[in-house]
Amino acid sequence: MMLNLLMVEDNEKLRVTLKGALEATGSVQVPYGCDSGEAALAYCLEHRPDVVLMDVQLAGTMNGIEAAVALRREFPRLPIVFYSIQDDDAYYRDFRRSGILSHYAYVRKSNYLLPQMIVPLLQDAVAGRSFIDPEIESRVQEVRHKDEHSPMALLEPNEQAVARMLGRGMTNEQIAAKMGFRDKRTISRTNGLIYLTWGLNDTATDEKVARTRAALIVREGRLIAWNDDGTARVQDERGKWVSWES
Repeated sequence: MMLNLLMVEDNEKLRVTLKGALEATGSVQVPYGCDSGEAALAYCLEHRPDVVLMDVQLAGTMNGIEAAVALRREFPRLPIVFYSIQDDDAYYRDFRRSGILSHYAYVRKSNYLLPQMIVPLLQDAVAGRSFIDPEIESRVQEVRHKDEHSPMALLEPNEQAVARMLGRGMTNEQIAAKMGFRDKRTISRTNGLIYLTWGLNDTATDEKVARTRAALIVREGRLIAWNDDGTARVQDERGKWVSWES
């Protein structure tokens, strides 16, 4: 079966080279290629491809994962193969949130260099199967673990927003103005909840110290606990509290 492929790749030279190499296999034809998710969506609304080969980093406002989500809103389970060199937590986080479960593959370009290696991925995606490169799966799970153990995961959305601004050194007045609150005491109350949740509400710890420590936790992206003598500890990969070396 000859597959009608849409190629979404922001590197024009690679797009041209890969188009020729894939068509030379005799299994794929590439009538159109583009460098953005926006262009891909516009094309698909006029010409439904059999499968999409999608880079993750693109030229438009959407990355490849976001573009895939947009495409699947219009065309449920449209087969998509992500073919990327990018190694960024944000992309793996977007992939986890995308809810893509079938009719896809997600691989590193460096592990699938030849067109003969890409074609089976395209064919499997069209057949409804799914495949994720073990290296990428490992990174996706690493990001999942990081997110689930993030201090932010313990806070409600409004508290997260305040915490991020604490981490940027903003005052209560500045945070209140940024969030549209007339009364800065609202931020003070939210700060108190953040300190309580993160174990910074010790009566021996004044507000300035708690605020500084909360900002450090935001910047580090993990919980930090302080002993009475000021020694800071963090959890290692096994969950054991160890001395914090910044």
